[in-house]
Amino acid sequence: MDGNGRWARRRGLPRTYGHRQGAKAVKRIVNACLELNINYLTLYTFSTENWSRPQSEVDTLMRLLGEYIDRAEEEIPRYQEVRVRVIGRYWELPGKLPEKIEALMNATRNHKGLNLTLAINYGGRREILDAVDKIIAEGKRLLGDEQRFRRYLYAPEIPDPDLLIRTAGEYRISNFLLWQISYTEIYTTKKLWPDFNKLDLIRAIKDYQKRRRKFGGV
Repeated sequence: MDGNGRWARRRGLPRTYGHRQGAKAVKRIVNACLELNINYLTLYTFSTENWSRPQSEVDTLMRLLGEYIDRAEEEIPRYQEVRVRVIGRYWELPGKLPEKIEALMNATRNHKGLNLTLAINYGGRREILDAVDKIIAEGKRLLGDEQRFRRYLYAPEIPDPDLLIRTAGEYRISNFLLWQISYTEIYTTKKLWPDFNKLDLIRAIKDYQKRRRKFGGV
């Protein structure tokens, strides 16, 4: 969800204001996914590298996250139809955020409809290392079995993404779902995340639908 800071800077506003507008875009896109009957949406919310940002910005992002969770029934469109998962080392977050995240995941566990996954304090390399640590701790030998390895990822039940959308004209992967996106189709747009809307999402989906996915075949 790139471009919050740039969106604010172009308007002469603090970067923190851009993040607030970005949170509104999240609500807009979650609603669009519900309307389009999309089953899975994963949003890269806060990376393991984002801790290097100015402390004031990090504090704002943590505060916004806490507010979003506290008002989940208001912030998440059609709340009763959305199951929320969080991937990443969320237990390392400050204050009561880990407890709030656990409570939200438990409260929505049986909801049917959109599976909304928030990647928070997430890094693709860290996820793989955490999986390896678990395997070693259990004394397992997987002998090249990819499906067994998958069980040790943060959310092994979630299917690999079909489409990865990069906003703000970015072309890099940025340490996102490195294991899962090996055959994911990538779509980029110059739209900044706070401006991204349902029509932009539909454009991305239509572009994806024109592609022929070979998965290494011919």
